[in-house]
Amino acid sequence: MESAEAVRVRGLVKRYPDKLAVDRVDLDIHRGEVFALLGPNGAGKTTIVEILEGYRRADEGSISVLDVDPVRGDRLWRSRIGIVAQTSRDEAELSVAELVHHFAGYYPDPRDPDEVIAAVGLTEKRRTRTRKLSGGQRRRLDVALGVIGNPELLFLDEPTTGFDPEARRQFWTLIENLRTAGTTILLTTHYLDEAEHLADRVGVIADGRMVEIGTPETLGGRGARTARVSWLSADGMREIRTDRPTAEIARLMAQYDGAEVPELEVRRPSLEDIYLELIGSATAAPDLEGAAQ
Repeated sequence: MESAEAVRVRGLVKRYPDKLAVDRVDLDIHRGEVFALLGPNGAGKTTIVEILEGYRRADEGSISVLDVDPVRGDRLWRSRIGIVAQTSRDEAELSVAELVHHFAGYYPDPRDPDEVIAAVGLTEKRRTRTRKLSGGQRRRLDVALGVIGNPELLFLDEPTTGFDPEARRQFWTLIENLRTAGTTILLTTHYLDEAEHLADRVGVIADGRMVEIGTPETLGGRGARTARVSWLSADGMREIRTDRPTAEIARLMAQYDGAEVPELEVRRPSLEDIYLELIGSATAAPDLEGAAQ
């Protein structure tokens, strides 16, 4: 029987000669969700993902990916996962269609190549050689190659790096469609707006430790944080901080006799604000265990 989690990690530890890269990390990723793993460079994100993909061995801990330890993952298991790495090294002289059809041959139950090409928005480029694609088109092709095997779990590493705003929004739609189709997605990204838009849950990692896991709306107690209410008064811009923004807005509306309050805005801490706070707290905290030794 399949477990409810596509990924289950307990006590994951990975050491290198000069660094403890991953320090007792626990992680669950539910089937069908988009999970974003956030953290600064060197925090341990890539190491964790490569262990889950089966490319590195953990020193300690238990890891289950689609109910299999990645170290023991066979060819059938690998056909159930898709990987979109940060960089690509494919045959530059092959066309989009040739490359996608070629990769389809690696899997026992691939998706229809032409349908995949259409799903990533490359139908008009199907005969174009890879080297002639733009950066955004190249990334779409990467996703096509990642999903051609009809994966249950898709790893996306910094998928929209270098995209212009329009290309990023189009790519987000593609990811949303994959989630709707039931694909579980593990996303690493430095774009906090991307994580907030796409992820059902996010995990923040710093110095190899998982700092916190939660939804974008509740991470770090975000939903309960003090709000800032600002508006344009006769004396200029005014701002107050309050735990009851709705009551403050009602007061302002009464003050303006029910008319529109000029330039009214309500702001709570953004996901970026919470992320930076969590990272700052984690990196500033002393290693009590190490100090005790």
